Amino acid sequence: DSWSDYGSRDKPGTTLGRTVPDGNVLFPDIFHTDHLLFYERFRAYQDYILADCKASEVKGFIAEYLEKVLEPCGWQAIWRTDVFEVLVGVVGVNFPALKAVVQLSEPFLCESQDSSFTLECMQELLELKEHQILLQELWVVYDESGEFDQTALAIEHVRFFYRCIWRTWDEEEEDEFDYFVRCVEPRLRLHYDILEHRVPSGLVADYQNLLSQCEELYEKFLNVRNSISSNDSDSEAENVSMVEGLKLYDKVEQLKQKLKLIENPLLRYVFGYQKYGSLQAKGLRPTGAKVIHVVPWTMKTNLLHLLARDKLCPESGEDLEIQFHRDPLAAVNACYEGDRVIICPGHYFVDGMFSIADSVELEGYGLPDDVVIEKQGKGDNFFDCTGANIKISNLKLVQHDAVEGILNVHHGKTTLENCVLQCETTGITVRTSAELLMKNSDLYGAKGAGVEIYPGSACTLLHNGIHHCKEGILVKNFLDEDYEAPKITMVNNMIHNNEGYGVVLVRPEMPSEMKDASAQGTEENEFQDFLMMWLLCMTIDDILFPALGNTQPTQAGDETACAEGSRQEQPGCVTDELELYKQAETSEQTENNSEIANVLGAASAKKRQIHKKRLSELGFTEADDNLMSQEMFVSVEGNQFKWNGKGSFGIFFF
Repeated sequence: DSWSDYGSRDKPGTTLGRTVPDGNVLFPDIFHTDHLLFYERFRAYQDYILADCKASEVKGFIAEYLEKVLEPCGWQAIWRTDVFEVLVGVVGVNFPALKAVVQLSEPFLCESQDSSFTLECMQELLELKEHQILLQELWVVYDESGEFDQTALAIEHVRFFYRCIWRTWDEEEEDEFDYFVRCVEPRLRLHYDILEHRVPSGLVADYQNLLSQCEELYEKFLNVRNSISSNDSDSEAENVSMVEGLKLYDKVEQLKQKLKLIENPLLRYVFGYQKYGSLQAKGLRPTGAKVIHVVPWTMKTNLLHLLARDKLCPESGEDLEIQFHRDPLAAVNACYEGDRVIICPGHYFVDGMFSIADSVELEGYGLPDDVVIEKQGKGDNFFDCTGANIKISNLKLVQHDAVEGILNVHHGKTTLENCVLQCETTGITVRTSAELLMKNSDLYGAKGAGVEIYPGSACTLLHNGIHHCKEGILVKNFLDEDYEAPKITMVNNMIHNNEGYGVVLVRPEMPSEMKDASAQGTEENEFQDFLMMWLLCMTIDDILFPALGNTQPTQAGDETACAEGSRQEQPGCVTDELELYKQAETSEQTENNSEIANVLGAASAKKRQIHKKRLSELGFTEADDNLMSQEMFVSVEGNQFKWNGKGSFGIFFF
């Protein structure tokens, strides 16, 4: 029997644990089944329960599975609802309805929020339900024999499925795809990613809110649809209901798409979410004074003298208040608008998150490697910036056990200068309406993108190193009509040794582009064949050191010198070859910068066309130039792209 290897029917004694129910009533122990690992649930749903069924076949497949593994009678369970718990005995199972036929156990054991659930009351309730209750509302009473292990596991799988996987609208989805692949696997992975703290808490909250909204609107939509189907009249009220139903349907579809994006592990971070919008700035102190906060690892007289000379004596001669703190996080939390934090050399371990909502300056006194702030403990991210004008300089930030990036700019402007960022997940995120100026800094180690640029943001990168990340710089989709194009400036950055692309643009694939791609497929293949034949006909020297357009005949002495290069090095020839190599490399880097600027500019122009078409559909035939100034400002110059796994620039279509 292919089912006998799942569970413990043929094994002596139970293999499951037991747990004591909470509450004041002395219920018997129950099987402990809610601790199953991801792969255990994955295997059960894929191999034993759902297989390749369609959404409309889910209930039938579950019923068939239960018929093979569930004991039809002779076991006890605790029936749990939101208002009471009661011990029942199972005398039968209605497999097609996924219900158990039960009767109250003796002695009568019941716990409720009030005393109204007496024996007589529970008997009346069971009679109303024809003694049939949903299997997922039952928790199987523990038994050491192992006879009911599969029963407990089967009910746990059904309960988990309807609580965490199934959506009320799934059955109305198209049946073209495997339900397990399309819905079960991504939702199951998301559930365990959340349990294991791999999803930011803000994204989890967004998902739960979207799910609640979608369920509420879908219920309203069903009510409107049912009212229309039950009324055959063609009245004005009927027409109003149809319009309302269409609006609800559109809203539900939009919410469903957002849920799918979060459920997809690849796309959940590509499209992102808004967070910490409610973080409030303190503003100026009631006294109007500004404070310098000093964080010393150890304070010696020499260091204090240097601080007083370099940082603590303003040129204006203003008498400023100075406060001393034990750690950088305490200093930042004590800041008001216009304050300044000076961190002395040392290695500081911080268990918490820096939330900077005011315009403050955070500065390390020394080189970045001398002033290190290292995050301890798990958390969403490290630095959250929402202040109007924040400056962070001369620091090394080290991140561990993170879910989000090392620094998030949500609002306002943040300047990052002469810093080193050792990342864990993504690096720096520049959210919509935020601005980042990053210069003379080094960023590495991100498992996502080193820098993520959202629509409607402004990002200026000057003289930075971005390396050993999944992607160097990621520009998120801004072609949606609700978004504005970002403003991007990249000058003299070194982007190297990233696993993917140096710079990647995320954008949807337009129908016209799909047609063009199919039409050009044959031409591209012919060109590739021609290029391959041409390369095969060339010598290695022709490929490495082309003539670069020099058609003048060479002198005999030069020919002899170069011909003898294999026997004796000729300085002039080697110098020429190195010069040619440098010229070719410079030309390649210039082409890379031009390609990035051109593609981003073309995408911005596409955005402008979409926006203009949208205005035309709304009746605006002539748009104001200010309204139409959606074009991205792009300045990409002098950047170097080396040893990136997939190349300098790429586009991720979705």
